[in-house]
Amino acid sequence: MAGFLIPSAAMLFAPPDVPTSQIFARLGEMLTDPYDLEVIGRTVGLALAVTIICVVLGFPIAYWLARSPSRWSGVFLAVAIFPLMLSNVVRTFGWLVILGSKGALGRLLVQLGVVDVAPQLLYTKLAIVLGLTQLFLPLAIISCYSAVAQVDPGLDDASRGLGGSRIRTMWNIVIPLTMPGIVVAATLVFAGSVTAYTTPYLLGGSSQRMLSTQLFNYASTTVDWASASATALIMTVLVFLVSGLSSLIGRKGATS
Repeated sequence: MAGFLIPSAAMLFAPPDVPTSQIFARLGEMLTDPYDLEVIGRTVGLALAVTIICVVLGFPIAYWLARSPSRWSGVFLAVAIFPLMLSNVVRTFGWLVILGSKGALGRLLVQLGVVDVAPQLLYTKLAIVLGLTQLFLPLAIISCYSAVAQVDPGLDDASRGLGGSRIRTMWNIVIPLTMPGIVVAATLVFAGSVTAYTTPYLLGGSSQRMLSTQLFNYASTTVDWASASATALIMTVLVFLVSGLSSLIGRKGATS
């Protein structure tokens, strides 16, 4: 624990040759500067969008995998989580091929007559959302799968035996019982999206700065340690706030 806390505290509050007062002064400037507020808002907005998409897509997949009687369900689960074994850089470069001005998606839109010229899809918010969704969807599937697998399948059968549809059974029975797992999935995806660097850097570029890419710029390009520490503080607070809120929601769901 000390091996984690001491370096983290030094990074946040005692960077090289920078007094703590200067860090908090820079933090105050960032919280009032329109550009920095735009970066913070973009980071939170995109992270929330990715979180919602991953949970909405991941839970039905996890439910199907957990309830599937097929002997291939284990194989399907392995396929679903296989992307976690690949490098983030490899997966992100795949989107560069797809979303580039001469990429597969642009050529397809032109061939279908949807557009006359291939649109610029790279270095947009859409590109970042797509990349981060691919990055963290397997994580959401794993978290939701473990929660659904702990719910007795007999409850599903009992609900349908009483006239409940599959959708109603999932909404009224399964989701409330698996809410702690869903909350864990949402927390992991949000925290990962806020702190991810490679995907926002490659797919968003300098036109779609996020807190992670801004932090790298301060620490490596301008060597502004006060701004770097202030940015890291904002990211840390965001993650802890969401983790605390998620914990409250999870406990409420577990006791209700």
